[in-house]
Amino acid sequence: MTKYARDEFDRVPETSTRQGVHRAAAASRRRSLAPILAAGCVALAIGLVAFLILPKLGFSAGQAANVTAGASASATSTASPGSATPSPAQTRPEAAGTAPAASPSATPSASATATAAGVDKTQPVTVYNGTTTAGLANRVGGTVSSAGWVVAEKGNWSGVPQQTSVIFYSSADQKGNAKALGTLLGIDTLEESAEFNTPLVVVIGPGFQ
Repeated sequence: MTKYARDEFDRVPETSTRQGVHRAAAASRRRSLAPILAAGCVALAIGLVAFLILPKLGFSAGQAANVTAGASASATSTASPGSATPSPAQTRPEAAGTAPAASPSATPSASATATAAGVDKTQPVTVYNGTTTAGLANRVGGTVSSAGWVVAEKGNWSGVPQQTSVIFYSSADQKGNAKALGTLLGIDTLEESAEFNTPLVVVIGPGFQ
């Protein structure tokens, strides 16, 4: 026992409204820190697994870092519910790095169409040699045949002597074919004539090269 006399400070009431206030505050702080500590422990464990175990399983360092980053983000969002909503920058789709390459057009060019227009190489072609050079009809006929034309006949010219090489075509619808033959053989003279049995007749005249 104390040797001093008791005073008003020694009188402690049996019930106090302040009893346990400090304990309640401490317990509240401990409860608020629990999710953060748990999330930190989870992130640390995942980080250890990513950098110590995943490389041994064949994952690259970049993949391990991605796993760690994803786990950390997940743990953070768990600890902070308010940050779970993605920001506009996270939800915006990535812009395409390059525009898709344009596929080659299947439409032929205008020049190719113009060249093919009115040309029918299935029309039979007769080649006559109107010069004194032997074998000229066979040589020109071979050129025409090699270009894809159908050569119906080759022989010597028995008609009116020609001063130059000429291509006869039977009707107006054969004029495109006659022009194509003229371009192939270097013959500029074209004449329409219905006197021949074949729609296209090439007469090789003097000076043909």
